Amino acid sequence: MTSKIKVDNINKVSDDSNIIKKCGTTTTIGSGASNPIVVDGSAVTIGRCGGTVALASGATQTGFGRTGTVDWQTSSIKTSTFTAANGEGYFANTSGSAFTMNLPAGTAGNIISVVDYTNTFQTNNLTIAPNGSQKIGGVAASFAASTGGQSLTFVYVDDIEGWKNVQDSTSNATGTVPFIQATGGTETTSGDFKIHTFTGPGTFTVSAASNVCSARNTVGYLVVAGGGGGGANRGGGGGAGGFREGRNAPIDNFTASPLVANAPTNAVTVTSQAYPITVGAGGNGAVYPQIAPNGNVSTFDSITSAGGGGGGGAFTCSGAGATGGSGGGGAGYDATSSPGAAGNTPPTSPAQGTSGGSGAPQQPGGAGGGGGGATSPGGTASGSSGGNGGAGATTSINGSPVARGGGGGGGPWNSGSTSGGTGGGAGGVKTTPNTAANNATVNTGGGGGAGYWGGAGNGGSGIVIIRYKFQ
Repeated sequence: MTSKIKVDNINKVSDDSNIIKKCGTTTTIGSGASNPIVVDGSAVTIGRCGGTVALASGATQTGFGRTGTVDWQTSSIKTSTFTAANGEGYFANTSGSAFTMNLPAGTAGNIISVVDYTNTFQTNNLTIAPNGSQKIGGVAASFAASTGGQSLTFVYVDDIEGWKNVQDSTSNATGTVPFIQATGGTETTSGDFKIHTFTGPGTFTVSAASNVCSARNTVGYLVVAGGGGGGANRGGGGGAGGFREGRNAPIDNFTASPLVANAPTNAVTVTSQAYPITVGAGGNGAVYPQIAPNGNVSTFDSITSAGGGGGGGAFTCSGAGATGGSGGGGAGYDATSSPGAAGNTPPTSPAQGTSGGSGAPQQPGGAGGGGGGATSPGGTASGSSGGNGGAGATTSINGSPVARGGGGGGGPWNSGSTSGGTGGGAGGVKTTPNTAANNATVNTGGGGGAGYWGGAGNGGSGIVIIRYKFQ
């Protein structure tokens, strides 16, 4: 039988202090401070297979050396100038501004690493500055990290070369993002495409752009401005709000309007950021002797659609309509016809609208011309009959065909009415002093209808739609 010694504690004779103490499942070797423990042997094993060997909190080690790695400071992302410490790695966020990492006084074997946290070193450099007269790669000067996604590891070799870069990676390993990821507005889908519809101001926020196919980051859009108000007193119809559409062909070939601009000429390529969206309100219908106001602009990124021009009013300065995305119709005015106003103002390509129709002279009738629509101009008044509003444009950007951007109908002299252009333009009608003409439909950018006597109709508010492949 193998001999055994069974004890719980082994104590020192001189002062009865513990040499080995067993307490529950814990065995303590040694009796504390100032009592070294020496383990002597040609090979010493600490721990067991699959076990863990750890230093106590506050303890230090000597003689083992570093493994060539650093302790990454993940709880302290650097955003401003700081001084690095030996054995540590840092994540530097220069998205706000450039700053400096000061190196400590180096001694042989010191190691420091740094990584571009937000992939913005190419825009805002990280300057790496040596301590005093020490060197980086043999030169007593600072180094500028200027490549996006760069990671660097420096080891201090000696006072001749100083800090040597032992690792320089400019590859940026990121997760695969095959399609745009975004939020904002009312979100719907049509097959493999996501649609964001804004009927009022908002924000289109791109959280991630495709890093697989850059062409997928060009989005389709529809930006329609608010329609102009209708004119009073045999006034001209309001012009439609500017109609601008883009399509990311050949990736997305939805049935678009005749005004569509295909990629790359539409040139709305998005990145990971927030895009403010403006949706213009329609202009109010005029009440004599007011002049009808224009509609308001709608915007998405670089695309701005102009508000529709207000319809002209009789007994105003000239009776002419106002210019805009589409022009307002001229009023029935004096002994000569009053002109309709120009559309596509300011000019875009493709054109964002058309001109308004001319009004008829007061004798024998003096009716108003129709407001311009997205695809056809407003009708010219004839005698006591007003002109119809110009036609709008039809697109299936949101998955089904919808017409928007019709011009408002001109105000007739006597009985009868005029039609608004397809796509939300309001019809002009004969009115009494206490009634107003027709308002355009909201979120169509249609022009307001004009009346014979009472107040005119309001222009319709605009809309912004953004579309892209999401799967």
